[in-house]
Amino acid sequence: MPYIEVQDLQKHFIVRKKREKGRLLREKTRIQALQGVSFTVEKGELVGYIGPNGAGKSTTVKILSGILTPDGGEARVGGMVPWKERRQHVRRIGVVFGQRSQLWWDVPLLDSYSLLKDIYRVPDEAYRRRLADLTDALDLGDLLRTPLRLLSLGQRMRAELCGSLLHGPELLFLDEPTIGLDAVSKLALRDFLRRENEQNGTTILLTTHDMEDIAALCPRVMVLGHGKKLYDGALPELLSRYDTRRVITVRYGEGEELPPLPPGCAVEREGENMKITYEQKDLPTAELIARLQSAGPIRELTVQPQNVDHLIAAMYREMNL
Repeated sequence: MPYIEVQDLQKHFIVRKKREKGRLLREKTRIQALQGVSFTVEKGELVGYIGPNGAGKSTTVKILSGILTPDGGEARVGGMVPWKERRQHVRRIGVVFGQRSQLWWDVPLLDSYSLLKDIYRVPDEAYRRRLADLTDALDLGDLLRTPLRLLSLGQRMRAELCGSLLHGPELLFLDEPTIGLDAVSKLALRDFLRRENEQNGTTILLTTHDMEDIAALCPRVMVLGHGKKLYDGALPELLSRYDTRRVITVRYGEGEELPPLPPGCAVEREGENMKITYEQKDLPTAELIARLQSAGPIRELTVQPQNVDHLIAAMYREMNL
């Protein structure tokens, strides 16, 4: 039996428009956040859940974590209906929202963790062992007696992860966990999540707009748009449909210039470098490199695929998202 089962999930919201001059009442609009979404997730999977703003990602997470009740459809997590058996359900899950905190702003981290220990009724020995493991893995040892408000954004996110995992949840929901983090913090966070999934078998559902996170962590992705599931499978297979362009950056010695290039090649100068973007189906890479070599000695040449964000943007455009 799959660990997460979602069948024909539906949810709508009523949004009130800004009241126009001369009107006593504001107009109401019905927004269908989820329109019959279905999927399953096996225990121990690490799944990326992606889509543009308003696609329904956060709504799905809130339903599966028991915060919202759907208007239709069914969902079970570990055999439980999240919104009906919420008290038992929340003991087995962890949730990290990138822009919200479950820790107390003005108290040291250790005091927040102690309170979470009591809320989740974690035995003393299990708490001490888990806290030691997490503070070591997340490099929080020197910060435990520091109030949350004095931590940097990256430190706060690591602290939030520690708090969400103290009770040893089977399932971790991550909603934009790396938003605003610098490159070093992102890499450290990704390494930790990968270890948590592999070593402890924690099932992770990751929603984010950062496609580098998805590419680095998630063997499987689901794409949501207009409240509907549009794709479910491997990320490379999805991106291969849109990975049709390549970028060559070339630098010549003194005096050499680019040779004539076929129509469709976009050329951009970056200092001494020439950046050429082209369609592989129209111009094979080997043929383009041969043309470039005919112009004279090349000091440096690199071939790169398109950035993952560009591929996802192309996908969204094709899907009218």
